[in-house]
Amino acid sequence: MTEEIIKFDLGDVELLSGEKLTSAVLVAKTWGRLSAARDNVIVLPTYYTGTHEGYAPLVGPGNVFDTNRYFVVSPNLFGNGLSTSPSNAIDSNSGPRFPQVDVYDNVLCQHRLLTERFDVTDIQLVAGWSMGAIQAFHWAVAFPDLVRRILPWCGSARCSPHNQVFLAGVKAALAADPVYADGHYDVPPEAGLKAFGRVYCGWAYSQSFFREALWRELGFETLDDLLSFWETDHLEWDANDLLAKLRTWHTADVGKWSFLDGGYEQALSSIKSQAIVMPSRTDLYFPPEDSVVEVGHMSYAEVRVIDSVWGHCAGGPGREDAAMSQLACAVKDLLAR
Repeated sequence: MTEEIIKFDLGDVELLSGEKLTSAVLVAKTWGRLSAARDNVIVLPTYYTGTHEGYAPLVGPGNVFDTNRYFVVSPNLFGNGLSTSPSNAIDSNSGPRFPQVDVYDNVLCQHRLLTERFDVTDIQLVAGWSMGAIQAFHWAVAFPDLVRRILPWCGSARCSPHNQVFLAGVKAALAADPVYADGHYDVPPEAGLKAFGRVYCGWAYSQSFFREALWRELGFETLDDLLSFWETDHLEWDANDLLAKLRTWHTADVGKWSFLDGGYEQALSSIKSQAIVMPSRTDLYFPPEDSVVEVGHMSYAEVRVIDSVWGHCAGGPGREDAAMSQLACAVKDLLAR
């Protein structure tokens, strides 16, 4: 299987916020081969605490995203430490000086990668988990004649008020560490990063997951072991990177596209792509009820609920076999349309 890491220079990017991302770079990974007609493309935008490698369990010959047939591209979000981020930006954008980057900005730059670098003529599918799902909705609104299908799982077309409350909570846990110093830290704010991970863990799974002690299926003997893992996992992230992506998530709304005058509902109704929207039945911050509302405004979409007690993490690539089987079935069905 052919694989390649792409570093695509964007130059200075004018952002929706009115700010500028200077000397921006978009990093992506590709798997498979682009067809001669440049029309066999699947796009997998990355999720909150993930990079392109997060999708690796689902990509390959005969896999959910089959590289025998498709050219799979996974562009990394700004702020995830690979594409331009607070931790790697030039001085004017580094650390707490990093500008507000919207999902809107990410998708426009991803479009540049696909059209300028690869001259793509058709995108067969844009799919993704969590923030990847949010980007999939934006792709369908922004480029209706390019994107044939979308499959957002465990995500939404905008950040709901309840979701914003969740994000405000984890942000407050990190920012309460005095070492964080409003982003002007000299050493990592470890206490804040650990608190961020510990608070996040309670939202990532469902009540049933904890009641049934399903953390044991992940190899943890005790609940404290699971919490310690979430603490350690978030120590690997730069604090300003985490909060830059959090701002991107918090402000996500497909109604922001400038050619729309009716906002969120009009944006959804404008989608021409065939769509299967897949919430997890027990997701605490992207609940199925929100997906039902969104699909109600879409002409060519259906809701398929992932039946799982793993909460939001049901959608984590390769994490729960039963959920991944449901996802694989939906991808196959959608690509056959």
